[in-house]
Amino acid sequence: MTRIKDIAESANVSTATVSRILNNDPSLSVSGETRKRVLEAVTELNYKPARRRRAKASQDKEAYSIGLVLTNDEAIDPYFMSMRQGVESVCDQYSVKIASVFNVGKSDFSPDRMTGLDGLVVLGDVNSEELKEAYGQNRNIVFVDFLPEEENYDAVISDFEAATRKILNYLFSAGHREIAYIGGKGLIRSIHNGRVIEKEDLRLSTYKRIMQEEGLFQSENVLVGEFGPMSGYTLMKQLIGRRPFPSAVVVASDPMAIGAMKALHEAGIKVPGDISIFSFDDIEASAFLNPTLSTVKVHTEEMGRTAVKLLVDRMRNDREVPLRVTLPTELVVRESTGPKA
Repeated sequence: MTRIKDIAESANVSTATVSRILNNDPSLSVSGETRKRVLEAVTELNYKPARRRRAKASQDKEAYSIGLVLTNDEAIDPYFMSMRQGVESVCDQYSVKIASVFNVGKSDFSPDRMTGLDGLVVLGDVNSEELKEAYGQNRNIVFVDFLPEEENYDAVISDFEAATRKILNYLFSAGHREIAYIGGKGLIRSIHNGRVIEKEDLRLSTYKRIMQEEGLFQSENVLVGEFGPMSGYTLMKQLIGRRPFPSAVVVASDPMAIGAMKALHEAGIKVPGDISIFSFDDIEASAFLNPTLSTVKVHTEEMGRTAVKLLVDRMRNDREVPLRVTLPTELVVRESTGPKA
């Protein structure tokens, strides 16, 4: 059976691009030649969208039109691309159609475009005050990988607090005490008077608290920038120049860790001989780096699937009580971590 991944490989594009072309995503900007290659691959490989076999009774279920709000570019971030794939994988099963896709900062994020939508799935952090202005008082909204200040909405998050604690305990058990942190900026949160504030990322706040409890915290070992490989590269360059040099570093995302490891390689610093690296996400590339990357497995596709389930439950059953679902994570120990030299 042909998969979207097969089409992507044949057309030499990402799976996210294939998915967005097949779903007629209005916010996608690709050349006519790229779109043609994808559609030709669909025909050549005889791709058929997966359809759930429905009993006659289920065929009469009400169909819902929803909007998908993207706050990050999943075309270059496998983390959010996987969440979107999770959303799309169960839409047919629950009689849901993604009628509109919004890219915050790029799309027309206006009330007119949201008219007629039964609900929204929001992937990532967003100014919820602006969202309420655009979508009115409709509470059929599920936030994924973001916990809004308002308690009226459903949300699906991962247990980053427990994961950070597990990472640090693992590094402590390996003899590490000088442990640095490289991460991205905190999530943008709105508060009731309309002001917008930046709240510290949970991974960073947990790291600080535990290191302080152990009497090991040093503010100069915390470097924060943007989530992405270039930022990871730049921040690691800054860390390399500091003394004493840490024996381990916790990195908030795999893309950042990839950039950080490049900086270490250029400086002739061995991983894990001179420094151990432990990251978050467990994107596919993390298992193919040299050395392979120790990371936290985040169940991103399941986060997307769970979001659709929560949204359908609220729309279908008029549920008023908001639900917050926290998914567990797993440590994946690979070659980038070792005992303190």
